[in-house]
Amino acid sequence: MEQVRSAINSYLQFFQRGMPGVPMLGGSELSNKVLGYAERNVATAFDFAQNLMAAKDPQEILKLQTEFLQTQMQAMTEQVKDLSETAIKAVTDATKGGVAGKPGASS
Repeated sequence: MEQVRSAINSYLQFFQRGMPGVPMLGGSELSNKVLGYAERNVATAFDFAQNLMAAKDPQEILKLQTEFLQTQMQAMTEQVKDLSETAIKAVTDATKGGVAGKPGASS
């Protein structure tokens, strides 16, 4: 498990170094949020896997799986909402600054 966790953490660090900020989509703020959510999601999945390995019976496995799925669905909903708001704000800000500041552009 630790080898897999280490490999995924290395991949996430590689991803962070290689992921440029895209100004039209929130730049580094969006990139940082995506990476942060990825790290949290991976950590949650590893915790779930460790809990599964320690489960004593099928009922406990079912309970753990149900809780994990509910938690992940809630987290995914919050993450999508947050990332969408960040991207929309960035596009709105870029549009205001880029279009409104040009001569002859109408606001």
